Formats: sequence, structure tokens, C-alpha cells
Amino acid sequence: MDPTRTSHKPFLRIDKLTKRFDGLAAVDEVSIDIEQGEIFALLGSSGCGKSTLLRMLAGFETPTEGGIFLEGEDISRMPPYVRPINMMFQSYALFPHLTVTENVAFGLKRQGLPKDKVAARVDAMLTLVQLKPYVKRKPHQLSGGQQQRVALARSLALEPKLLLLDEPLGALDRKLREQTQFELKNIIKRVGVTCVMVTHDQEEAMTMADRIAVMSAGKFLQVGAPQDIYETPSNRFVADFIGNVNLFDGTLVEDQPDHCTIASAHGSFYIGHGVTGVEGMPMSVAVRPEKIELEPRDPAVALPPYNAFGGSVVERAYFGSSSLYRVQLASGMKLQVSVPNADRHGGLLEIGAEVVATITPQSIVVLAA
Repeated sequence: MDPTRTSHKPFLRIDKLTKRFDGLAAVDEVSIDIEQGEIFALLGSSGCGKSTLLRMLAGFETPTEGGIFLEGEDISRMPPYVRPINMMFQSYALFPHLTVTENVAFGLKRQGLPKDKVAARVDAMLTLVQLKPYVKRKPHQLSGGQQQRVALARSLALEPKLLLLDEPLGALDRKLREQTQFELKNIIKRVGVTCVMVTHDQEEAMTMADRIAVMSAGKFLQVGAPQDIYETPSNRFVADFIGNVNLFDGTLVEDQPDHCTIASAHGSFYIGHGVTGVEGMPMSVAVRPEKIELEPRDPAVALPPYNAFGGSVVERAYFGSSSLYRVQLASGMKLQVSVPNADRHGGLLEIGAEVVATITPQSIVVLAA
């Protein structure tokens, strides 16, 4: 049974959806159930198929195979202008000659709503996105974040059943993007609209989404909550794509119900659970930089047989709240270690310092090689 499918009728069901261009699959038999009110992120690098999937949901691309069901109705061949869906583009696509009020009202007027209803809906949306003081301004008189909120208000004013966001914060600078992530999520949750967003920004996906689908070559490699995707990646690609990670290739030496050991060219690992494998089989070990403890090495003290690696600091980057070290091991591998800067003064390890990096058995993720 597909773990991404639910037993009851979901709000949005994508069923074996495929899109081929010149015989090549941009989206390859993708299936997922999305619940009402959920923010679902499609995350992946350029060319992975996430934008093509979003365009099929919007109706801008016709599926080669498979179906899209919204509240049980097959909309996969329905024209985009008939679908109860609205899409917000990265460029925001605001009309430069119209005011904020006129931009938000545009779609409502096209629907033929009475003037009083248009005015009431526009007022409610601008209150929601906190833009009432800017109603007479035109897009060029607004900041990037304000333009983004106008585009969101215009999309929500039409009361879509499904909101599609294409790189919604991609046009903003880093600091404003970080601030707006929470703002945008809170507005969407307050309205209760179901949302599918496309992004290549991991932090954006992990901040805003209830669930994330990591895509590569037109397929979903893993679907789960942000914490699950980060802490328990299902394969090497996901582990390497989400955040920073240290990957070790090794072989399974011992496998017991409560633990296993893996040998690698860089050292040996003791993991606090079994893996149901065959001794001698190739395995990969993944360790996040912040899961590693780093301290100066006493050359008179022998290293433990497992989860301890001696080396020297060859690079260091200071980020304020933390410092990232690259530690060269005897094997030649450079280990990434993130250390919180709890002390305002001192505490930084110097380049060339001999150190020992230790890892707890519970911090290690074992992956198939």
C-alpha cells in the first residue's frame, strides 16, 4: 500500500500523474493525497518536475496519463479558467497601472460581482494582509514584500478551493524572505485554504509546509513532515539535498535487534538499532553536522573504537549563532561540524587544532548504499 495515500476520500488526489515531453517523462507516475487546509510543498532542484506538476494542477499543462481529483471530481482535463484554483506566480504579475485596491478587485469584477460585494471582499482581504494604509499606491510604490501580499490578497479574494504558489518568495531578499515565510503561512492558515507550493528553497519549505515532497527526475523520493524529512531521510539523495550532511560509505559488520555496527575507511560506527541486513552488505551512514560534538584532542588518550574520529581543523566559518568547522580526518575526508556559539568571548577552535569528533549512536542515520 502506498503510504502517501489515505483510506478516506482526500480533498486533492493526484493519481499516477504523468507528463511526457518528446517521449521523456518530466513527471513520472506521481501519486499523493493532500488534505483540506494543508500546505504541501514540492521541493527539488531545477528540472526535477515540480513546476510541471504545479502547471498540471493549474490546467496550464495537460497530463499525458493519470488524473487530478479535487473533492472527488476529475479536473485533469478541465480548462484552467473553470477550475476553482488560483495560482500566484513568482513575478506576482500585478498590473502596474492599477492601485492596490484595483489589483485586488480585478478578478472579482471580471466575475461580475456587485460593487458592494467587491468592495467588501477587497476590504476584508487588504485587512487580512495588513495593507489598508497602502490602498491607493501602485505596485512600483510598494516594497517587494508588500507586492507579494497584494498578489496573495488578489488570489485569496476569489476564494479558491486550491491555492498554488510558484516560488512565492523567490523575488525577495534573504532577510525579507525569512520574515515573510511566517507571515504568508499564518495568512494561509487563517483563511483555511488548501495550498500546494513549489520551491527550491529548503528553509522556505520547512518553515511553511505541513508536508514536503522531495522530487528528483519526475518522481517523489520521500514525502513527510519537515522534521521527518530532515531527521530520517529515506535515501542518500534526500539526506544530501536537505541541509548539510556527512555521508560515509561502509559495510555492515554486525546486526542485532538493538544495535548494529558499520565499518568504513574513516572509522567504525555503532548505531543504537538494528537494520535487518546481511553482514558484509554495503551501507551508508549519514550524520548531520550539528549532531557531532567537537573538542580539543588529548594525544595521550586513545580514541574509543566507535563513533569517534580524530583530525585537524582546516577551515572555519563564523555565522554568529554557530560556527561551521571542516575537520580533516586521517583518511583525507573533510568532516563538517556545526558548533553553537554559546560563549560570547572565545571558545573558537583555531585552524590547525587537533580535535576529536564524537557522535552519539542515536544521531546516526543508516541508508542503503
